[in-house]
Amino acid sequence: MRAMPLPERVAFDEPNGATDAFGGTPEAWSEVFRDRARFLYAKGDEAVQAARNAGRYAFKVQVRASTQTQALSTGNRMRDLRDNTAWNITEVDHRSEESRRNHTVYLVVEGPQSS
Repeated sequence: MRAMPLPERVAFDEPNGATDAFGGTPEAWSEVFRDRARFLYAKGDEAVQAARNAGRYAFKVQVRASTQTQALSTGNRMRDLRDNTAWNITEVDHRSEESRRNHTVYLVVEGPQSS
């Protein structure tokens, strides 16, 4: 089976900074690594529909499985390096049969408000 090409360049960031007195974290991020990705249109998922109803963009994103991508969590964010847009990671799937079979990690990401 041929691997599906991953045409987009993305970066993954983690929060950088200490917790403040109220338990919040500052809006500072540090890049952890860069990778290739494919943005997939996800139309039926409830979380994706809820994001769209709230006026936010939501996509399913495919990246190759590696120790770095398998360590991603909802505490990380993804940046599209074409325009440096930051996307919140809301779901990480590296355990489903499809993910294991294709040696990929699937992410659901939510982006900025749509206009």
